[in-house]
Amino acid sequence: MKNARQVPAVTSLPQSPRDEADHRVRRYALTMTIRIVCFGLMVLVQPYGWYTWVFGIAAAVLPYIAVVFANAGSDSTETAAESPARELEAPEPAPIEAEPSAPQVFTIHEGPKER
Repeated sequence: MKNARQVPAVTSLPQSPRDEADHRVRRYALTMTIRIVCFGLMVLVQPYGWYTWVFGIAAAVLPYIAVVFANAGSDSTETAAESPARELEAPEPAPIEAEPSAPQVFTIHEGPKER
């Protein structure tokens, strides 16, 4: 039986490394922006109360969360290749002749060049 060669379809391919890296950088930058906002709210919001502690804890924990999310790749499940085209059956090979015909032989004679 012929090997079934799997041709990956465009829809089943994973995200390109450049796009994945860009996505991770954007996610990291967004998380760190939220951290800066939490730190600013912790300092600027008056009067101090329980929400000051919430902003402070968020500002302390968000760097860890940002790094974990940035280092986590996208979906790690294997994607199966989907073949968009069917393979065609190969034609049967031509039968071999019982008596091969005499081969044509070309003979080349080399010698000194006459002047």
